[in-house]
Amino acid sequence: MPLSEEEQRLLEQMEQALAADDPKFASTLRGSASAARNRRHALAGAGTFILGVAVLMVGAIQTNTIIAVVGFLTMLGGAYLFAVAWRRVQQGASSEDVAGSTAPDAPQAGKETTGSFMDRMEERWRRRRDDGEEY
Repeated sequence: MPLSEEEQRLLEQMEQALAADDPKFASTLRGSASAARNRRHALAGAGTFILGVAVLMVGAIQTNTIIAVVGFLTMLGGAYLFAVAWRRVQQGASSEDVAGSTAPDAPQAGKETTGSFMDRMEERWRRRRDDGEEY
């Protein structure tokens, strides 16, 4: 049963009020579809990996190299699909945590670091040096 024009107008007003009142919550609700899609892709990757293991085992049992290679390649493809989708799921969760942070310079608990090892070491050294100057 479709909504009447009055109900649609009221619903739009409530959505606008929610977005104005709590923009983080509103953006979380909007982003839930992409998170669900990424979770489905991660599950598909895991299933493909398991299928690849099964095909690899069949190829090994039948001593058929072609089937074993196809199974191995299927495993690699499933692992890659899972890793990419899972990384997107994790980035979506961490971006929501970062968006709600009040102190942008504060280190985030469980936040993955980016950059090379030397970049991270230089950043730590700068922070230690800067903290030492405050005393």
